Amino acid sequence: MSNIKVVKFGGSSLADANQFRKVAEIVLADPDRRFVVASAPGKRFSEDTKVTDMLYACYAKAAEGANFAEEFAAIEERYNGIISELGLDISLEKEFTKIKNAFEHRAGRDYAASRGEYLNSIVLAAFLKFEFIDPAGYIKFGENGVFDLEKTLSLLGPRLARCEYAVIPGFYGSMPNDTIRTFSRGGSDVTGSIVASAVNAKIYENWTDVSGFLICDPRIVENPEPIKTITYRELRELAYMGAGVLHEDAIFPVRKAGIPINIKNTNRPMDRGTMIVADSDETSEYVITGIAGKKGFSVINIEKDMMNSEQGFGRNVLRALEKNGMNFEHMPSGIDTMSVIVNTDAFKPVQQNVLDEINFRVHPDHMDVEDDLALIAVVGRSMRKARGTAGRIFSALAHAKINVKMIDQGSSELNIIIGVTNEDFEPAIRAIYDIFVATAQK
Repeated sequence: MSNIKVVKFGGSSLADANQFRKVAEIVLADPDRRFVVASAPGKRFSEDTKVTDMLYACYAKAAEGANFAEEFAAIEERYNGIISELGLDISLEKEFTKIKNAFEHRAGRDYAASRGEYLNSIVLAAFLKFEFIDPAGYIKFGENGVFDLEKTLSLLGPRLARCEYAVIPGFYGSMPNDTIRTFSRGGSDVTGSIVASAVNAKIYENWTDVSGFLICDPRIVENPEPIKTITYRELRELAYMGAGVLHEDAIFPVRKAGIPINIKNTNRPMDRGTMIVADSDETSEYVITGIAGKKGFSVINIEKDMMNSEQGFGRNVLRALEKNGMNFEHMPSGIDTMSVIVNTDAFKPVQQNVLDEINFRVHPDHMDVEDDLALIAVVGRSMRKARGTAGRIFSALAHAKINVKMIDQGSSELNIIIGVTNEDFEPAIRAIYDIFVATAQK
């Protein structure tokens, strides 16, 4: 593994000229930070509009054949303002003309959205005095629109090997016919991960406006503690349960290569942030690593005597879901009972069909549906070594007078999932946080 650091900066980190200066100070402070992945300018203040949203709105007008001059002028103003404030001797006029022409000829929403990163990276490259590399020539998607990691690495690796320092726009690549294709989720995060994999980086630094991930949602618990170290497996569990962390697509290339990720704060560069690693012997001081959850689930409760001796019972229940295009989230069971947890919004339109199919296939003694369920995952690699973790969770919930509707624990002992009513969702998270984190701080 090399000493190269790949650094990605989000939209809030590159929203205006002042943020550009912070980014430059961070990048130039370490000569190992050789490859920079840039997002489009984000919001400068809460009522502001992200440049990507401005581009979408502008292109929508162009696609309708309407005059989009005013909308495009506002986009030009954002970039020209940054260039002027930074005192750069560059012009984007040729690029603006090319983009306007492409809009008029219906170049597509992906092309329109990608121009935010494209233009911002040209400006950042000029400010840092780094080379600019357009990912359209190196980040490739197949005919079916699926990202092709193998082909991408075969093209991008040799190109970056010929370059000492470079800025690469995030969020997009190209199709076999050279049309622009964007990533659907966490676009610039994905690009940063790809670049880090292509150069076999020592570390992938993902710079944003927070000092790493937090143990739980700050909208539920005031000022929750940050997570210092988290493994890829823990990250996946929390992301699946709705935590605002990096999506699996964004970490797959570096996870496969065993490259750690450091989530850092552009506005507080000295903060440790969160380290995302393949494995860690470091135990959390709070036993748990994080808490996450989602509302909006329903439970199909099925009862039948001697269910455990009936071959194919579970398979037939799941086939009833499959026939109606349904996935299940969890399936806790007893000797004569089975509960199937499904997403309420997906279940409601086909509920009667699913129940009829289950009745037809397994002939239950009793079956009912409960709505208004929320799921909460308590995740932590240290849980397997700590006695009484589940007991502490249930004690905290009992003390808060919260009724537990469901319990499910993974075989890895990495997580415990509990079900509560939607009404008890926030109080349950606060109770769990208090018993493991707030109490430990006293």
